[in-house]
Amino acid sequence: MNHTRLVLLGSLTAMLAGLGGATLAAEKNQKAADPNMEKCYGIALAGKNDCKAGPGTTCAGTAKKDYQGDAWKFVPKGSCVSMKTPDGKGGSLMEKK
Repeated sequence: MNHTRLVLLGSLTAMLAGLGGATLAAEKNQKAADPNMEKCYGIALAGKNDCKAGPGTTCAGTAKKDYQGDAWKFVPKGSCVSMKTPDGKGGSLMEKK
């Protein structure tokens, strides 16, 4: 493969990866704007949170452990506090310590 093809292939790969990330970000923003959704703390599995996972983390997918109290997921409005984790604890509309 010549140098030009490698550069074009690399550019195309980067562009497609960027589109995937943009799609995920758009989905998160759409959920955030949806009045039928709410943030629910303490119910996300490790690496599966929608955003916020405490100090030293960036955002989506950064929860270090299951049901981390400072990590949240979007859930249908009104369902958060009735959700239960396997240890019997429920979701919270406020960050858990």
